[in-house]
Parts: sequence; C-alpha cells; structure tokens
Amino acid sequence: MDHRERFYATIERRRVDRPASWLGLPTHEAEKNLFGYFNAKNIDELKRKIDDDIYPVDVPYNNPPSNHIACAFNFAWKEGAGDYEKRTLTAPGFFMDISDPSAVGDFKWPDPAEHMSSDECRRAIKKAPSDMAVLGVMWSCHFQDACSAFGMETALVKMMAEPEMFRAVIDRITGFYLKANEIFYEAGKGKLDAVLMGNDFGSQAGLMLSPGLLRKFIFPGTKTLIDQAKSYGLKVIHHSCGSVAAVIDDLIDAGADAIHPMQSLAAGMEPQRLKILFGDRVSFCGGVDVQELLVKGTPEEVRARVKELKEIFPTGCIISPSHEALLPDVPPENVEAMFSK
Repeated sequence: MDHRERFYATIERRRVDRPASWLGLPTHEAEKNLFGYFNAKNIDELKRKIDDDIYPVDVPYNNPPSNHIACAFNFAWKEGAGDYEKRTLTAPGFFMDISDPSAVGDFKWPDPAEHMSSDECRRAIKKAPSDMAVLGVMWSCHFQDACSAFGMETALVKMMAEPEMFRAVIDRITGFYLKANEIFYEAGKGKLDAVLMGNDFGSQAGLMLSPGLLRKFIFPGTKTLIDQAKSYGLKVIHHSCGSVAAVIDDLIDAGADAIHPMQSLAAGMEPQRLKILFGDRVSFCGGVDVQELLVKGTPEEVRARVKELKEIFPTGCIISPSHEALLPDVPPENVEAMFSK
C-alpha cells in the first residue's frame, strides 16, 4: 500500500498492511529538534524519513496580526489579543455586554474572500506529495470563537440566559467558516483527501458543558460544516481534546469519519473502551500519550504502546500523538519509536 491507500483503508476500517500513522503538527521548535535528529532539511524530508502517511496543509489566510484561519476574529478587548500566540478564550469579548441579537452586525466581521486567494490555496495544496493523504487543516472552530466573542464564562451564561443572542453570534461565525472553507475546497478539488476540523469542548475529566447544550447550540453548526466537506467527497477528522466519549455518538451522527485525538489519559477515552463502544462505526486518530509517555517515557515504552494500539485496532486507528501539536519537550528518539514498524 502507498500512503494514501493506507490512510483510506485505515479510516474506512478495512484491512491494511499496517495502520496509517501521522506525526501531527509539530511546533516550530519541535520541528527544529526533529530536523536535527533525523538529519532532515525540511518537513517533507522528515516525513519521508519517518514514513509518515498524512500531509497536512494549513489554510492560507492573510489578515494581520494573526494570519491564521483559527484566529480570524479579533473579538478580545485586550490589545494584542489578535496575535495567534497570545489568543485566549477567557478575555472579555466584543459581545460581552450585548443582549440584542440585531446588534450582531456591529462587529467588523472579516470577509474570507478578502483574506484568501484561490491561487494561493491551490499552490499550498499542490506542494503536498502525490502519494500521501492530503489533509486540509480547516479547524472551523465555531464554538471556541463564540466563547472568544463574549469571553468564555459569559458565553456559557448567554447560552442559557440569552440563547438567541448566543445563537446569532455562533451562526454568524459558522457562516464565515462555510464561506472560507468553500474557497479552499474549490481550490483543492481532486487534490484533497480529508479535513481536520473541530472545537475543544472536553476536559481531562469530562465535557466542559452538558451534552444537551452541545446538541442545542454547537452540533447543528458542526453538522453543517461536516456536510459541506462531505459534499466535496472529503473524509472528516473531528477534533476535540479531552474526554468526549459522552458525545461520540453525536459526532458519528454528524458525519465524522474519525475522532481526534484519542486522548487515552482522559476519562473514558481508553482505547479498549472506545474500540468496544464505537469501533464498528467510527475510526480514531491518536492514542500515543503526549502528557506522560512521549515526554517522559523511553523509546521501548513508546514502541510497546504503539504495538498495543495496533493489537487493539488492527485498522480503524491512525497512530498519532494524543494531541495535534507536538511540542519541543518530546525527545526525537520517542518520535522515531512511534513510527517504528
């Protein structure tokens, strides 16, 4: 199997020569460490050396100071909060004291067409190797952005006390992502295989808000965004950190092909349990713990964990770190062990 064939077979839970693997999204400092260890000049060369199966492509988005699709809205009052590295969901937001849904237009909403170029999107996608699965990193984090729009605590109160106000804001955010994603999907027709999208609504111990609130306010937008990706024939990997087992059925119903990450130290997210409960209906991505194992473990322990995951999931699990962002505190020897065959 080549990398793309292995990806499709894994995510579709068909027989594979080995389950697909993915490095995730190393930070700049982590990349430097890996380049030095593997004697690689760039990320493409690194992926070849470790035999990675997935090639992520960030959505080109040009709007200072963030220039990042996951930080497209400068809701926070704090100066400099639009910086991608300084963003926060808890700072007071533009809509914090607004209760009238008709005032949603008072914010200066960005138009994705003014900050995205179809040609630039095509060039970014074209850089991906032809034999690897090409993953558009869309994020489309409508819930997290809604939290930022009010400030997280206020947003959660608005859901219950002023639901129409919350809905007006999150619907406007969802509309932004639908337009931005369409630009990228049209540019990538025939070249994209899958997309990564989602929101963080899980903590280490459980959900940050009730399943009922997620179903009422968040998952309708999630389904609309997934439906759009599916209309382009794309596989959808849905991201949320933390313990999300209580709503995996909902994500399956929304059309997710894989749940990311399988954060195995979070409550109820043990691989054996997830395989039993959901393994015939959805695939997973993750499982190699970044909280303890990859940071503090030995290469032998990492190899043992990967072997265990492959025994639990002969297919249906993309072997990957249990968080998409690989940090520089992960020794390169453990990354090498994660990809050992």
